[in-house]
Amino acid sequence: MNSKRRYIPRKNRKPRSRPPVKPGSDKSLKKIFASIGVPKKKPFTPDRFQSEAVEAIKKADCLVTAPTGAGKTWIAVEAIRQVFAAGGRAWYASPLKALTNAKYQEFSEIFGGENLGILTGDRKENTDAPILVGTTEILRNQLYDAMHRGENISTDLVVLDEAHYLGDYDRGVVWEETMIYLPSRIPLLMLSATIGNARQIADWLESIRSRKCTTIEEKNRPVPLFPLFLHPSGTLFPLLNQTDKKKQLHRKASGFVKEGKDQRRSFRGQAPPVPDLLRILDKYDLLPAIFFLKSRADCDNALTAGATFSSSEDETRRENRKKRIAELVAKVPHIAGHKQMQILKQKGLGAHHSGQLPAWKIIIETLMTEGYLDAVFATSTVAAGVNFPARSIVFFNSDRFNGREFSPLTPTEFHQMTGRAGRRGMDKIGFALAVPGRYMDISYVARLVHARATDVISQIKINFSMTLNLLLSHHPEQIRDLLDKSFATYQFKQTDKKEKTSGGRYQDTEFLWQNFLHHLEFLKKKDYVSKDDTLTDDGIWASQLRIDHPLMVAEGFRANLFPESDPALLAAVMASLVNERETDDASIPPEKISDGLQEAFAMVSEGLMPFSSELEDAGFAAPVLYMRPALALYNWANGDDWEDVLAFWDSAEGDLAMLIMRTADNLRHIGNLSGVFPAAANSAKQAIDGILRDPVVSAIAPEANNHTDL
Repeated sequence: MNSKRRYIPRKNRKPRSRPPVKPGSDKSLKKIFASIGVPKKKPFTPDRFQSEAVEAIKKADCLVTAPTGAGKTWIAVEAIRQVFAAGGRAWYASPLKALTNAKYQEFSEIFGGENLGILTGDRKENTDAPILVGTTEILRNQLYDAMHRGENISTDLVVLDEAHYLGDYDRGVVWEETMIYLPSRIPLLMLSATIGNARQIADWLESIRSRKCTTIEEKNRPVPLFPLFLHPSGTLFPLLNQTDKKKQLHRKASGFVKEGKDQRRSFRGQAPPVPDLLRILDKYDLLPAIFFLKSRADCDNALTAGATFSSSEDETRRENRKKRIAELVAKVPHIAGHKQMQILKQKGLGAHHSGQLPAWKIIIETLMTEGYLDAVFATSTVAAGVNFPARSIVFFNSDRFNGREFSPLTPTEFHQMTGRAGRRGMDKIGFALAVPGRYMDISYVARLVHARATDVISQIKINFSMTLNLLLSHHPEQIRDLLDKSFATYQFKQTDKKEKTSGGRYQDTEFLWQNFLHHLEFLKKKDYVSKDDTLTDDGIWASQLRIDHPLMVAEGFRANLFPESDPALLAAVMASLVNERETDDASIPPEKISDGLQEAFAMVSEGLMPFSSELEDAGFAAPVLYMRPALALYNWANGDDWEDVLAFWDSAEGDLAMLIMRTADNLRHIGNLSGVFPAAANSAKQAIDGILRDPVVSAIAPEANNHTDL
């Protein structure tokens, strides 16, 4: 008898049935689960690190690093309160517009709305108020303007929230510039997630600001975290051996890893059984939970699968959830017909990712924070910047998409995600559940639990906007001194010159300077900078275009390529300049494109083509212009229905909303050029009013999600 296994083509194979998943738990967890509950209410008393930070900022700069949810906001409030009580002014900067809006509402309730102003680009209110809340980009731009005018920025304290963004690949440059340009007379309070090199950052700041910088590091979580491992049979085990000081894998998890190639013991590459997981979590009182998944589609598919789950919630909670949803939806009628609405209402489950409209995400965040949801299926982006707590978080992957590629979770990313597990004042303990699967390395996740926080690495880079704005107020040699103050330069000097700075962009201290000279040479060639290294008239107004592709827009104005007197057409061509998504223009029916749009788009795309080639020949990036985003914005600006525009756009509505908001940002900068291009500036302002409407911007106020981590 031939013992060899007969090969069956994959398409002819019958799918093997998955073994039943039965909820169970290891007996060692009985004591742990018994500790689940709500802590007793008691008067708020600041933790030691909070009090120390408030005292430190009185006489020095201060960098506070603490776990997510540890109470960093309280420090900011008390520091601002001290300055405000003394008649001073404070500036609070955050990375996200949503977070800025939430903090504006929160601080208004504390200090009074008349004392608060907000600056996000989208909102510009009460800008002379003693307390300003805004995005870090706006603060950086104010520093540019102050240097240009030879003035000091009018504030007595700057708070940089989420200061670990200093190491963000795309936006870290803004944080670094802000720290470099901020006058040393102004105290700087930085609030950060746990990072590995806080003292190095503080030493760098002391070296460039000639001012002491105190570091206050809190490593203890406000709510203890217990990591769990889910065996494919449905049994929960501790992830780590609780009696082993080395914190090695629990024997069951270790055994599973050793037998990991045995497909019978895994989920066989299939999607995890979401309803079964929900039943397991529900049985052991581990809800509400945040499920972190790899992609938007995974989130939506998990939500659909979870719709068969019936929780143990009572009817009163379900009815209260429906009433709360009705209150929120009344402010955004468009959301009422959302395809996931019934699951949200009936099951208390939601999906949260960048493909969703901002208004929908606010509703999900609000309901989760207020205790109306059992689970949310989200991408890892929800871990940063949004106060979005749960009792448990569930991992399916040990890597994440960083905007360019999938890479293993860093310790800081892992701790930010697990920081959502365990709600301060609502939970005695939080849980992190690792679920085996195709993209899960159980051993790696176990190491992350107690891993040292990731170092922040400088991500500063030269661009045309920075070059133009520095030349407003500095000669090149002065700019060289500024670049020598960069964190990148400091880190390189601290590193063995035979090695790269780990994760950094540069390999020597001259790179930034040479890169600046490269940008300067091109600006001189195009007559934005004169031979004596000062800005020409064109360079001065172009410096106000603090956008991704300022020279493309500037060249468009120089060559009179833009439809300056038509708001809808101007919005359309700006959309093609900000769009980063490759689109299929060939499939657009010609009759869908009006003659006016066709002519305007052709003028811009063909007119800028030679300049794009010059940029690329010089080694600089130039955007590829597509008709589809232009047509989508043109139709939207002309009042077309959202669903019609979305159907044409042929992508997630969150992507369309983001395109519209980024287009509005570009138009806002054009609106600042009224002294040079009055017709275009006027059209830009009209276009903004036409495209920032429901459901892109909604009447759901940020106060709906004003829960704080005080």
